[in-house]
Amino acid sequence: MKPARILVLVIALLAGGVAAWLASGSDPVTVVAPAPAPPPIDTVDVLVAASDIGLGTAITAQELRWQIWPTAGAGPQFIRKSDRPDAIQQLGGSITRQAFAAGEPIRESRLIKASGSGYMAAILPQGMRAIATEVSPESGAGGFILPNDHVDIILTRRDRDAEKASGVEVHTSMTVLSNLRVLAIDQTIEEKNGQRVVVGRTATLEVTPTQAETLTRAKLMGQLVLVLRSVIDFEGKEVAVDETQDNRRGINLIRFGITTVTNTR
Repeated sequence: MKPARILVLVIALLAGGVAAWLASGSDPVTVVAPAPAPPPIDTVDVLVAASDIGLGTAITAQELRWQIWPTAGAGPQFIRKSDRPDAIQQLGGSITRQAFAAGEPIRESRLIKASGSGYMAAILPQGMRAIATEVSPESGAGGFILPNDHVDIILTRRDRDAEKASGVEVHTSMTVLSNLRVLAIDQTIEEKNGQRVVVGRTATLEVTPTQAETLTRAKLMGQLVLVLRSVIDFEGKEVAVDETQDNRRGINLIRFGITTVTNTR
């Protein structure tokens, strides 16, 4: 055999030995098994708002759509396509008693079939009334009262009896109604486009029949002021209404530490 071939063979053997040595010293290759596929999620089609729907809006079919929803998260109040495939047509024309955000499931308890009535009559809870009272920036918290806020009503009037006794002009103030929900300021029934201030001349309030009578009498006695309440005072709480007290008898006044009743009939 020629010396050149012997040299090539020796080099090849050396190279193979080095490669085998390097391979034996490296870490073994770990084969990772693919993770099992997650089980399929059970879904159902529920009715949602296709766009933002404001309070007191007569909804149309274009504002509603079906959306896939996890079955486990579909509450009993959600409207399912499997149960009511014609729900979009059935609910068309209903008036919203509360606003809906785009993609929010539609709940029928927040809708009402008004049968031609206006939106204000539709959004009023059963047994409640809507009454309007004049306001100004000075008497309406500087214009910062918005729909769905709650207010107290303060009556300020001249005390003629105290004036006769003291010889000077005397005014008294008292809270005649508390925690009333504001339904509208003029024709504005909800906040839109980031609007933070609504300076209106008329506030529409949600009251009971007895409270409506009290407010009507108070208007004749003096000046009314709306006092804005903190959202912490009413958010998420039902307002307890005491209908057992007959407010038609009068309004309690405190003069010089003595409580009397002023007849407002």
